[in-house]
Amino acid sequence: MKWFSAFRGRRASEAQLDRELWFHVERLVEEKIAAGVAPEDARREALIEFGGREQWKEELRDVHRIATFENTISNVKSGIHFMGKYPSFSITVVLTLALGVGANSAVFSTIDAILLRPLPFPKADELMVLNELDRKAKSPSTFVAPVRLEDWNRLNTTFQTISGWYTQDASETSGPLPERVTEALVAPRFLEVWGVEPALGRDFAPEEEHFGGRDAVLISDRLWRRRFHADPSVIGKTLRLEKYSFSIVGVMPASFRFPDHDVDAWTVSAPDAPYAQDRSSTWFTVFGRLKPGVTVAQARANLTTVQAQLGRQFPKTDVGLGVDVQPLKETTVAGVRRSLWVLFGSVSLLLLIACTNIAALLLARTTERAREISIRFSLGASRAAIVAQLLTECLLLAVLGSGAGLMIAIAGVKGMRTLGATLPRMEEISLDWRIVVYALACAGIATLLSGLFPAIRGTRRTIAEELAQGGRTQVSTQSRGQWMLVGVQVALAVVLLVGAGLLLRSFEELGRVSPGFETGHVLTLHVSGNWGETADMKKLTQRVNHTLDALRSVPGVRAAATSAMLPGIPSDTQTEVRVSEGRADTDGKIVGDSRFVSSGYFATMQIPVLAGEGCRESMNTNVVVNRSFAGRYFGDSPAIGHHLELGTNPFNMPPAEIRGVVADAREQGLDRAPGPTIYWCLSAPTPTPNYLVRTQGDPMAIAGVLRRKIHQIEPGRSVFDISPLDEHLSNNFAETRLRTVVLTLFAATAVLLACVGLYGTLSYFVATRRREVALRLALGAVRGQIAWQFLLKALTVAVVGCVAGLCMAAAATRGLAGMLYGVSRLDTTTFVSVVCLIIAVAAVASSAPCIRAALLEPMKVLRDE
Repeated sequence: MKWFSAFRGRRASEAQLDRELWFHVERLVEEKIAAGVAPEDARREALIEFGGREQWKEELRDVHRIATFENTISNVKSGIHFMGKYPSFSITVVLTLALGVGANSAVFSTIDAILLRPLPFPKADELMVLNELDRKAKSPSTFVAPVRLEDWNRLNTTFQTISGWYTQDASETSGPLPERVTEALVAPRFLEVWGVEPALGRDFAPEEEHFGGRDAVLISDRLWRRRFHADPSVIGKTLRLEKYSFSIVGVMPASFRFPDHDVDAWTVSAPDAPYAQDRSSTWFTVFGRLKPGVTVAQARANLTTVQAQLGRQFPKTDVGLGVDVQPLKETTVAGVRRSLWVLFGSVSLLLLIACTNIAALLLARTTERAREISIRFSLGASRAAIVAQLLTECLLLAVLGSGAGLMIAIAGVKGMRTLGATLPRMEEISLDWRIVVYALACAGIATLLSGLFPAIRGTRRTIAEELAQGGRTQVSTQSRGQWMLVGVQVALAVVLLVGAGLLLRSFEELGRVSPGFETGHVLTLHVSGNWGETADMKKLTQRVNHTLDALRSVPGVRAAATSAMLPGIPSDTQTEVRVSEGRADTDGKIVGDSRFVSSGYFATMQIPVLAGEGCRESMNTNVVVNRSFAGRYFGDSPAIGHHLELGTNPFNMPPAEIRGVVADAREQGLDRAPGPTIYWCLSAPTPTPNYLVRTQGDPMAIAGVLRRKIHQIEPGRSVFDISPLDEHLSNNFAETRLRTVVLTLFAATAVLLACVGLYGTLSYFVATRRREVALRLALGAVRGQIAWQFLLKALTVAVVGCVAGLCMAAAATRGLAGMLYGVSRLDTTTFVSVVCLIIAVAAVASSAPCIRAALLEPMKVLRDE
């Protein structure tokens, strides 16, 4: 390639120095021979007189370095002068690049914080999550019995240590009013697994980790500052949770980001407690730290062997269990990885569109400077020097664009946090030095992508050609390069528009879905409790029912109920059951989604009862099933009156009678069709169930009244998480909303940039053909035909870009297939709508240059020429 000679390498530079030195030596030899010295003697004397070659080469290198530095300074000054001479052009380029770099940096900062950075713990790649695997069940259990956890820790050979935790919402009663505190009850070796030490105080002592030991607590930096005003002498003071008093032994660092960010207090759950010896009682979420050099597969195989040994030792409880080991980071971020990479791919397309747009603008500007470049060639400037100057001008614009892009990135990061507030690790997103380096790297890449092609193309013509094209005989200029770049912009914009259109249509379809229950005017709340209350289920149920009665008595409350899981929020509650009356073996397993609800649930959520009755207050466990369950497993025969019992029943629960059949509701999410569902009539499945309150007016208007009412009957308990049900359902779609809104913004920006590119290129095309247009008008051409000719040129490029973009979009939407609801990834309506939009936008963007061409005054143009 001819232009490659402009970029000689180090070897060519050294050869040039050698040739220059030998030239001077040969001249000196010739002078001595002319003075009468013999040729052999003349060469020897010349070499001695000339001195060491390396010293001379180093001096010449210094001269070249100074020249290079001076040339660079000169190019920078020329670039600054260029920006001042063409301010509108410079501002357009800077803003275009700012949009591309800013959006790219914002998305990259999100990916960097969530996917690329390790978790904020020492050697975080060693942290694993351990789950039980019941080979008979449909999904693994996330909870492990305390005694089994201790067995795993004692018998394994691949983990440094293993621990576990579970949480409960407690009332902190040290102050004048009860305050909700999320308490984590942890197994021994808890901080050892995380590799973290308290910022103040110490870890739990061995005697505090045994049953009957001193009650000790670690508190968060947040609670330390809020409740104890950051008192450095807090160690040894008392923290009262419910009716228990704990001695504060340590304060955790502010940087300690426990998987449950709401936790403010850590206490010990002693593995040797009498109630912790039942191998069927599972409550720990288990995690461990691998030994150095151990792989996940090795750890999984080792624990599988350990669990097999326990199965032989305890066949009643352990024989059917296995172990699943997964990296903690994978379980934390796996759910959002695909969406984030889709956004990154989209924003990379946006940056490419911005670079293509700038390249088209620079190409037009470079063509306008052809006479200037030709004159520089005629004055002896090398092609490399001219290319370097053009790239320097582009680099200055890119640096300014990156600086402005960082400002846009700051706003973009705030927007990402708002849209994805419930996504994992969103609070860790920040613009640090790595993002600045990334933005500068984007600037460098943008310089090469957008500046190199115009610089090479603008300096390839000979002086004679340039001067000839600048003469009066020239009536048109070839602009194929500019039109090609515009076509690329349109094609890439179509890809983004199709993706955004599919997500928008999917979101629209979700909005049309009927959940099967009424979500409006429902308030949700929690009342603090602890797992110790489950020891007396009768008393716990009475307490919950008493609270429900109090809520129903408040004016403005139409109905109230409890539920273990919020309706419309996905949860892993698939349960296998059996019909006590017996079914044929060929009928298959009975599997349904288990929901634990109180009396009044169906009235509160306005789910119609189709047969029988809903849940009633009773100590005997009854069930209600939905229409899908009754239809799938009982067919035309009535389901009411049959008895269901758990397939795996470690607590020996008695069979539950089916008392009613209700309509199908999308309990597992609005984007999931209703499946077989079993409603177990139980007011208190946990100490802190979700209270659902249907109100006559705005739910939040009576939130304060409900809080005071509960405080009257339960003065020692705190009320928290008061919010409308609609807000929970909205938060459940945070990831969908994030990718839809962000991709739509990217698509709109891409269309805007494509419009700018189309307008700028057509304007330049019209300007270069002013003389031709004037001659045609003078010879009698119709003005409408002139306008149509230019419009047809722009629309042709837009149509070609649309065809190419649709082909690319058909392949690219494979990545969106699993993110759509009610819409095919090759949805015809979306594809056609995008093409129509692009054609319409192209026509609008092209109208002004076309009209300007049609309104030219031929005599004035020809006289000016």
